Amino acid sequence: MRRRTPFTAFDPAAVSPWNVQIDGLGFGGDYNPEQWPAEVRDEDVRLMREAGVNVLSVAIFAWATIEPREGELEWGWLDDTMDRLHEAGIQVALATATASPPPWLTRRHPEILPRLADGTVLYQGARQAYAVTHPLYREYALRMTTRMAERYGDHPALALWHVDNEIGCHVPRDYSESATAAFRVWLVARYGTIERLNEAWGTAFWSQRYATFEDVLPPLVAPMFANPTQQLDFDRFSSDALLDYYRDLRDTLREITPHVPTTTNLMTTSATKGMDYFSWADDLDVVANDHYTIASDGERHVELALSADLARGVAGGDPWILMEHSTSAVNWQPRNRAKLPGEMLRNSLQHVARGADSVMFFQWRQSRAGAEKYHSAMLPHAGTGTDVWRGTVELGTTLQRLGEVRGSRVVSRAAVVVDYPAWWAAELDSHPTQDLRYMEEVRAWYSALWHQGVTVDTVPPYADLDGYDLVVVPTLYLVDDDGAANVARAAERGATVAVTFFSGIVDEHDHVRLGGYPGAFRDLLGVRTEEFFPLQVDERVGVTGKAVGGDATADLWTEKTLVRDGTEVVAAYDDGALAGHPAVTRREVGAGAAWYVGTRLDPAGLASLVGRLVEESGVAPDVAAPAGVELVRRRTADGATTWLFALNHTDDGTTLDGLTGTELITGTAVEGSLALPPGAVRVVRAAASH
Repeated sequence: MRRRTPFTAFDPAAVSPWNVQIDGLGFGGDYNPEQWPAEVRDEDVRLMREAGVNVLSVAIFAWATIEPREGELEWGWLDDTMDRLHEAGIQVALATATASPPPWLTRRHPEILPRLADGTVLYQGARQAYAVTHPLYREYALRMTTRMAERYGDHPALALWHVDNEIGCHVPRDYSESATAAFRVWLVARYGTIERLNEAWGTAFWSQRYATFEDVLPPLVAPMFANPTQQLDFDRFSSDALLDYYRDLRDTLREITPHVPTTTNLMTTSATKGMDYFSWADDLDVVANDHYTIASDGERHVELALSADLARGVAGGDPWILMEHSTSAVNWQPRNRAKLPGEMLRNSLQHVARGADSVMFFQWRQSRAGAEKYHSAMLPHAGTGTDVWRGTVELGTTLQRLGEVRGSRVVSRAAVVVDYPAWWAAELDSHPTQDLRYMEEVRAWYSALWHQGVTVDTVPPYADLDGYDLVVVPTLYLVDDDGAANVARAAERGATVAVTFFSGIVDEHDHVRLGGYPGAFRDLLGVRTEEFFPLQVDERVGVTGKAVGGDATADLWTEKTLVRDGTEVVAAYDDGALAGHPAVTRREVGAGAAWYVGTRLDPAGLASLVGRLVEESGVAPDVAAPAGVELVRRRTADGATTWLFALNHTDDGTTLDGLTGTELITGTAVEGSLALPPGAVRVVRAAASH
């Protein structure tokens, strides 16, 4: 990867908070005035004021409008937009305009286009048709970034630099010639010598030993399974290459505007695995995230909560920006269903409950042309006489009433360990089963905790775990020695730690830890697995034990596990090839306990087990809520004030007892109980004792 020398004079303390000119929470979305004539832009500003908009992302895909022909720059429309928004009191997250190169650039320089593993070139005509590793594309992107910074760096509307857009969204892995060259440079930096690479990759197998780094290729389409460590390292390289691209553009901005914060919009969802966002965190002045619910998901509000907690986890617990979500339907799912009444407001406030200090959408005005014309917006095709517009205005008013929560944090005593390299490695080919999906396991455990009312932090395996009484480690297939020791220390300190199947199996090079599974966690858990027994499609076995509610079933995975003295078998298989063998075990460790779950339990069995873990660890919520009602607290840094968000995801009204304070949305006093109508959200400010 070819990078400029980083801007070493940068002083983080000199960076202004992105929302310093915003009163309360941010509210807005992507704004694309280049798609509309002047009279529509006039109406935009008037309606933005009516809705309470105070922040917009601008110029994300504007490169070809700013520079329609190479070297010919047309700034007038953007100058006018920045001035109008400033006059209206609206702050701007101004993009570098590099999210899609203009057609003239890709026509003249097709070598900058990315490629798939089979050699297919991804041409212009959509977006993100560029290879981030190509020196020529990097040169053009840096030039455009410099122009933006020089022209608007001192503009009073500028609050934040929005670097590129959803980096890696469409091309998380590029196999072009420039990527191949950059991969080799990355490998030299990682291993130093070709001998160390050969050892790490296990190239004695299948006559893969390399004589020089120049012989190494990305994992292209091959006759059989590609080397797994080669695949894993290419995943690491690709995430680093995308981050390197962000850093290069960011450093260019910092040289010219060191006082302006920078970010890019991440995509922390249970479906986005291409980038190790935890490794990106230190390079973002504020974490920004895009999230879209899946209409076919009956528990999409639970997936939303997980994604929001992932964003907060990347932010290290700090407040973050919801940079994009949708007012209603999107355009890219197989069946793009509109959101139900009240769903948009609940979605928005779920993100706020879990740490977002700004709620933004794609986009302000619904496009009349292009691939996203059926993607909903704050102002829909049908105009202001619509439920979507009325919901936009209602949300703006609600966020104004909740402005005081800005800057507060979510505090949790439970953590779920999430690791992107483990995700990549767990889903490599030539494994005991190809049906294991890492995030399905993470979500299953997260969902069980959500239904218990437990607020969860998502953390990488190397995070400080001292503040957690419950630590869940789902399918951490790959873990280095330090990460494994970190998890063990949490149990020794007093936490309840639950490790699930296919964890601790390989080291950071994807080499099996010998001596029996689960490798890195064998001593912590007091178990040793001799052999995996993955189940066939639709095959299930019975599991019996008090910890799983008496009788449960399991699918996907079983294993032949033996226990050491001091390890208790709390559930066992009662049929199948492993009848009588342990399925779930528990071992006291130091001041805590370590549980091993060697199979995938059905939802009822998992719920019973999670209930046992919650009880043992003492992380149960302090306010009881019926099924489908979500409770999350934010609090000030000194703990003097808390805000309890209560979100009713059901069609039934309910009452929450044991609450005292002020409900901010309705402005009413709460004295002992809170009425929560069907589908409603309420936010109660209270003293810290509540």
